[in-house]
Amino acid sequence: MKRVVVTGAGAISAIGNDWATVRRHLASGRNAVVRMPAWSQIRGLNTQLAAPVPPFTLPPHYTRKLTRTMGRVSLMSVLATEAALADAGLAGHPLVTGGQMGIAYGSSTGTPSAAQDFARMMSDGTTEGVNATTYIRMMPHTAAVNIGVFFGIKGRILTTSSACTSGSHGIGYAFETIRMGRQVAMLAGGAEELDATEAAVFDTLFATSTRNDSPEATPRPFDARRDGLVLGEGACTLVLEELEHAQQRGAPILAEIVGYGTNSDGVHVTQAHAGTMALAMRMALDDAGVVPEQIGYVNAHGTATDQGDVAESHATHTVFGSRMPISSLKSYLGHTLGACGALEAWMSIEMMRDGWFAPTINLESPDPRCAPLDYIMGDGRRIDTECVMSNNFAFGGINTSLVFRRWND
Repeated sequence: MKRVVVTGAGAISAIGNDWATVRRHLASGRNAVVRMPAWSQIRGLNTQLAAPVPPFTLPPHYTRKLTRTMGRVSLMSVLATEAALADAGLAGHPLVTGGQMGIAYGSSTGTPSAAQDFARMMSDGTTEGVNATTYIRMMPHTAAVNIGVFFGIKGRILTTSSACTSGSHGIGYAFETIRMGRQVAMLAGGAEELDATEAAVFDTLFATSTRNDSPEATPRPFDARRDGLVLGEGACTLVLEELEHAQQRGAPILAEIVGYGTNSDGVHVTQAHAGTMALAMRMALDDAGVVPEQIGYVNAHGTATDQGDVAESHATHTVFGSRMPISSLKSYLGHTLGACGALEAWMSIEMMRDGWFAPTINLESPDPRCAPLDYIMGDGRRIDTECVMSNNFAFGGINTSLVFRRWND
């Protein structure tokens, strides 16, 4: 089987779009959570907190003709992909359009405002506001399709709309595709745009933080005083490439992806199950051919929900014991849903390369119901490790685990 490496990354997030900026933000110990004034006008919506991406300007070559099928989620995806291709030295490269590069990319949903246009059609009895691009902007695979059209990708497209594992599924399926020799390279990742409708999904489950007057103090993954998640948004694209091809063209190599595990609980749609979470981690370790002791850090899904944090911590403890350093980046940029698997994988890779790992901010007193792990709190920590794991878990009982190895060759 082929070896697979990460040769480029591009991102848009609430805490920065490049590693230098993100690194400074992680070291600052501040989150990007703010109060959303417009959400206070929605009766019954308890949370008013989110971590939005700062305003961004589209480059001049993003013409109306090229962007008319794109909502915000697709625009962020395409921008992140363009940055990733440039980072990999593949901007304008024949590999991109020659059929040897594919896409594995996902989001929880498309652009919610486009779905609302169809809803108004049914409630008001008029198609006003619905046009030829409304569905394209709404469909769950809108990001993958728009990436493909914008860059002229002619390889296979794998669309991964699996809520919070959309991005990690994208990376995992891209890894498997290259490893089996089906494509030379893949654009992999996920995206999500912020919308009150998605906040309402979790609000109805009493899973959102309502610390509306103190956004700097939430979310608090694994903390005894956590009160729920905070939504974020963003996009991240990784360029995955077959090792020999990357070496032949002298590509920069950020890391090697060596293991992927995914399964489903088969128990409950929204209640996490520690047993199958642990199994997914073991599957990734087996796939990578490494033992638990070789993993030096675990990037947690860590949503700050009551049951989710408890289940995840016990699953992690089952596999690694109490020695494992662990932290949740959602404490900085919120839960970015379809983007989180990709953003967190990229940041885990960069932290491994730096030898510095961010703490979970706002984690002051671990919940005694959570398993005893080496929770990174306060300042970041220096860790010299060859391998890291990034985990994500989604509605439907979908579990994913990725293992990355530091590139030393």
